[in-house]
Amino acid sequence: MSSLPPSRVGSPAPNGPFLQFPKPFLHPNVSRLRSFTPKGSPAPSTGLPHAQPINSFSPSPSHFSEISRTSSPSTGHNGVLIGQEREVFRWSSLRSAGSHLYNQKPNASSVLGDPITGAPMVLTVNGFICVGTDKGRIFVFDFKQTLKCICGSDSSGSTVGPVSAIALSNDHTFVASGHTTGYIQLFNLKNPEVAARIVTPVTLAAVTSGRQEGHLLGSRIINISFVAGRHTAVVTADEHGLSFYHSLGKVLFVEASDTIRIFGNYHGEDTPEASISSHPADPLSQQNALDRPSFRRRRRTRNTVLAMSTLPLGPLPHSTDAYQIVTLLTPTKLVVVGLKPTPKTWLKIMRDEEQLSSPSYRRRGCLAWFPSVQDSSTEKSEKTVSMKDPKSGKQSRRPPTHPVLSYSWGSHVYLLRVYEQKTKQTVSNTRTGKTNEVEVGALVFEEVGKWMMDDAVLAIQWLNFNQLAIFTASALSIYDVHGMKMVEAVRFDSSSLLSPSLGSTGNGSISYSESVRDIAHSIRTYKGKLFLLGRQELFVGTLLSWADRILSFVEQGDFLSAIDLTRTYYTGEAPGNRNGLPDDPEERQTVIAQKTHDLMVASSRYAFSEDRMTDGTHASLDGRGVDRTSLFEDLVATCARACIALDDFDFLFEELFQQYDNAGIHRMFLHQLEPFVLDGSIALVPPRITQRLVALHEEDGRPDLAERIIWHIEPSCLDINQAINLCRTHQLWDALVYVYTRALRDYVSPIIEFIALIRSLQQNPTPTDTVVKNAYKIYSYLATVLCGQIYPSQEPMEPDEASFAKRDVYSFVFCGHSTTWPAEGGNLVLTSNESGMEPTYPYVRLLLRFDAESFLHCLDIAFEDSYLHESSDMSRLMIVRILLDIRSSEDLSPSDATFMNIFIARNVPKYPYLIEVAPSVLHNILTALATQPEVEMREDRQLAAEYLLSAYTPHDGDRLLQLFEDAGFYRILRSRYRHERRWGPLLTAFLHDPELHPSEIFSGLDEVIASSARDNKKQVPGDVINILATSLDQLLQADVLATASLLDKHAPQLHERALESPPMSADRDQFVYLNHLVPDSEYDQYSPTPSSPTHINGRLRHRFIRLQCRFAPSGVMDVLKRLQDGMDWPTALSICEEAGAYDAVIWALNYRGQPREALSKADVFEKRLTLDLARTLASPAPGSTDSVNKCLNDLQTIGRRGISVCMEHSSSSSPAEVPLEDIWYQLLGSQIHTVQTVSACCSTGKGSDAGLEGEVLSTLRAIVQETFASLVSVSSTQAVSFPRLFKRLVDPAIHSGMTGIPYTEFRAILTGMLESYRTDGDMLIISKHLIDRDVFDSVELYAKEKMRGWAPSCGVCSSCGRTLLASQADVESVQIRLSRTGTIYHLRCSTSDS
Repeated sequence: MSSLPPSRVGSPAPNGPFLQFPKPFLHPNVSRLRSFTPKGSPAPSTGLPHAQPINSFSPSPSHFSEISRTSSPSTGHNGVLIGQEREVFRWSSLRSAGSHLYNQKPNASSVLGDPITGAPMVLTVNGFICVGTDKGRIFVFDFKQTLKCICGSDSSGSTVGPVSAIALSNDHTFVASGHTTGYIQLFNLKNPEVAARIVTPVTLAAVTSGRQEGHLLGSRIINISFVAGRHTAVVTADEHGLSFYHSLGKVLFVEASDTIRIFGNYHGEDTPEASISSHPADPLSQQNALDRPSFRRRRRTRNTVLAMSTLPLGPLPHSTDAYQIVTLLTPTKLVVVGLKPTPKTWLKIMRDEEQLSSPSYRRRGCLAWFPSVQDSSTEKSEKTVSMKDPKSGKQSRRPPTHPVLSYSWGSHVYLLRVYEQKTKQTVSNTRTGKTNEVEVGALVFEEVGKWMMDDAVLAIQWLNFNQLAIFTASALSIYDVHGMKMVEAVRFDSSSLLSPSLGSTGNGSISYSESVRDIAHSIRTYKGKLFLLGRQELFVGTLLSWADRILSFVEQGDFLSAIDLTRTYYTGEAPGNRNGLPDDPEERQTVIAQKTHDLMVASSRYAFSEDRMTDGTHASLDGRGVDRTSLFEDLVATCARACIALDDFDFLFEELFQQYDNAGIHRMFLHQLEPFVLDGSIALVPPRITQRLVALHEEDGRPDLAERIIWHIEPSCLDINQAINLCRTHQLWDALVYVYTRALRDYVSPIIEFIALIRSLQQNPTPTDTVVKNAYKIYSYLATVLCGQIYPSQEPMEPDEASFAKRDVYSFVFCGHSTTWPAEGGNLVLTSNESGMEPTYPYVRLLLRFDAESFLHCLDIAFEDSYLHESSDMSRLMIVRILLDIRSSEDLSPSDATFMNIFIARNVPKYPYLIEVAPSVLHNILTALATQPEVEMREDRQLAAEYLLSAYTPHDGDRLLQLFEDAGFYRILRSRYRHERRWGPLLTAFLHDPELHPSEIFSGLDEVIASSARDNKKQVPGDVINILATSLDQLLQADVLATASLLDKHAPQLHERALESPPMSADRDQFVYLNHLVPDSEYDQYSPTPSSPTHINGRLRHRFIRLQCRFAPSGVMDVLKRLQDGMDWPTALSICEEAGAYDAVIWALNYRGQPREALSKADVFEKRLTLDLARTLASPAPGSTDSVNKCLNDLQTIGRRGISVCMEHSSSSSPAEVPLEDIWYQLLGSQIHTVQTVSACCSTGKGSDAGLEGEVLSTLRAIVQETFASLVSVSSTQAVSFPRLFKRLVDPAIHSGMTGIPYTEFRAILTGMLESYRTDGDMLIISKHLIDRDVFDSVELYAKEKMRGWAPSCGVCSSCGRTLLASQADVESVQIRLSRTGTIYHLRCSTSDS
């Protein structure tokens, strides 16, 4: 509201002692009583407290908690861990199990017969940890890392080869393994040495003969999985895209295995059998056939199985378990097969073609099932609501969740939910003929989500029902399925895991870059833990929950980081997962709030405990101890942020502050609390702490900081007496006002305090700037309160409080006499010295004398408030009458009286029905505005007079007009004269107004003169012309071009007078003036539509041509064209010839139909210039080069102009009117004469500059050459004979005046002519070739287009025999049918025939 301007001193007043002081409240730039806002620099701010930046008291971040014995990651202000990567997983190495799997080397025991079990290859975890090795063995560990058994033996391992896939049955009793050779083994863990079942690979011959089905020998098994809960039913898939179902049962103690192919084709089915099997019984030939690129790579590209899995059984039964679902993923499609009740393909999803465009992503795919489980929300509801079956009395089981399939192609991940939907179908019995309704089930697949990762997905595993672990080449991400967002992402190197296909890179079946990323068999999850089979160790990882993270800080002793992290979980700002927290926000906050409170209590007790004073946290290497100040500072800030989030401050202000107070470090607590008070985070502070906080800064000698505390704290929390005494002692006026108004609801006492300060200025003639600024705050306070706002924040008050404040302020300020405050038991508030008499309305008079403009500015703002509409105690009319009463006492300074007149004059028209003032009073105000002497306020007074005249019409208008003219109120005068249609005085008002811009003056004059002409029969009145004539000097000094346009439009007879005036004494100015009057002038940049040159008389035209030749000779011809109407051509040509504008003279003669005269003039000019050039070359002098260059330029200009004349007549339609050969001969003869003359002069050797002479001759010869080139272009006409013309040129008769004929010049000329002919001939040949090529291409294209389509055999209808198109008009309406045989019909004829 307030601003500090530069010092401004008003005129002295009879009894105004304040006008000697600078006035910092208002500046003319911002006062509402001023007429406009100048563009000066803004005034500096007085620094209202609400606008001051608070930079020096920001909360100190808890960088490193000193409660812990070791450093912990820092927490920023929002509690998010920074400084290092946040811990997401906690990894542990299974060293005991790893000791059996890694670093196996031949030793003495192996020599004595102990087996070497090989290096690990694949992993599965489900009740046991099973690891397959490259020696065909399987290690089985429990979760205590105890080795339960090793499946297989040395003899079987050498036969079946390395393990490439492994699976554990649902009841953890059987292990199935697939091998790189195609073998499949099934082990009973009760007897692990010998396989319970073995499926041997088949030969290609057996397959092609139809005797057997199965994996071919040498086909690497890439997936194996048990079917449902069975022990002897497995599904397998190999690297060639074949998948089989194996039922490994026994009949009468004899193995009776059954193998069914469920996906893929054999290579032998596509090619002749003999091509791949010459020796069917030879295993080596079978392996060679598989290793051939024609087998591997051709089939692999189309049918490779990327992943395969059966739906596992969950802890709860589900209707989909009966279907024994098998899922297969290939590079192009996802296939879901049900084995029961009959094998059936239930779903097939094709991959988008766009995803197949990337080679790196094309062969990447994986899948994972999550079985049916009990829904967490169901479990929670069962805890709170007991649901029992009324018949059995048992707890009713809620339906389980549906199984969910997650699969990926490249970087795209998809989710499918599967469930059974039963429908009733009618089935008829063929034997009895009866029909029954039976329920038939069908699987339904529902897509529940999809998203895209940054890189290709290498593996997918379910951590729990709601979270997926997704592995890419460089990252491990945890994806929240319920919220469809990524909650965790950590860096991860996929190359650190084992790949079972690395052994296949040697034979070329798979590249190394693809194999190293084949890590899906090295990753498994079980009960929320992640098991990874690495190259050097086997390790397990646990995803940290919110409690784990907090506990990790607590275990390190870093309580502050634990509190900050807990707070971020409470506010929802914490990064990462929310595992372990309730989904309901209210329940989650309840749990976290209690944890936060416990942590704060534990932290404070530990910080102030005696044990901490004796522990190792105070020890340092130098034995001097460690400063623990930051520990206690950060504890306050951390607990304050936590209490703000919890909205519970009992711990902060009761328990924690008491501990700091008891320890004697309460100042530290207060310093850390202050930033939260200043930024508004903590508004309610107990008064006992507020009192200590204010006293803290008072003791430090910083009352300004104490004032800021008072501003920002809730008033009910203040110690009123302490705050008021502090503010009075240290002159903290803003804070004092805040205490009075917000804490005491007293809006008058601040005014009384300011009045006392203003009265003190009467007794102190040299006050400080600070005192004056503080005194001026009364106006800012009044303006703020009377608008219903809080001072100094300018926030709106409540309506009832605003009415109360306005009523008290109006009643006190506009009281007619001195009054007491408070009303009961208060003191009398005086405005004059004790010996002086109190005037009427003492407080208004005091504020007006101190600064009338500032006070009236406040009232102007208050007048816009609706309170004065509704209040019965105060109104705008009452305030105006009070001001008029004070004005009549004549104890105000002239400037104060002027501001009061301006205020009344501007507000009476704004509120015409609310402020009714007598006409005599308004007339006096209007007269005073016009007669007051302040020149710097003339515009303000004029604007106020305009306002007043809009609501009041004076009776003595002529007298007021004279006063307005004396006062310089030209805007009012213009309005009045325009209304009365007094054009002469109106014109004078425009000319005499110093505030108008020249553009405004000329636009106004144009409008006035046009209006005056309309009233005077389209003639400009004589008085207007006279005023223009007497004001020419002023107009020309303002803008020459605008004056020229104005005179040419309305008074062209004044042009000559304007050019003779003193401002136009310079020839350049006259040229600009006249040039502006000529249309389409290149020098006229101001008038887009100049007038017709007919307004310019002959004398002005000749003057303009002379000036044009002088200042812009290149535009003389354009000027002659535009001024040709009414031109005195002989005089104009004489002027041009005198000025050396030779080309303009030649053009003008030719333009007037005298081409021979034009060429004769050219001959004369050339001879004159040739003579000057020869003289200069014969007797060179300093500066002669410029003269030579000027002569050459003129000769070139004349030559080109002559060529244009000849060319114009050579191309005309009637060349017989002008003898073409004569004009060409005349032109060439004069040019050759020039060359011969200059050449003869140069051959004498009198000149001293041979280089200059050579340049001159080459230029002149180029002119002749250019002329001949132009002649050649028209020499095809019969009127010009080149031999005859050449003969005339070399005729000795024309050189009679010369001593000899310079045939060397003619030789050069002839050579040039021949070169011109040769050049033209070459151009014609090139053009002919180009045209021929274009014609050939066009004809060829036409022939091709003509041959397209079906050609009809004839042009008549084959049915009716009539012409197809009777007329051209039938093209759009007639429909025709053409067959490929060439038969053509009318469509109507072919239809009728059919």
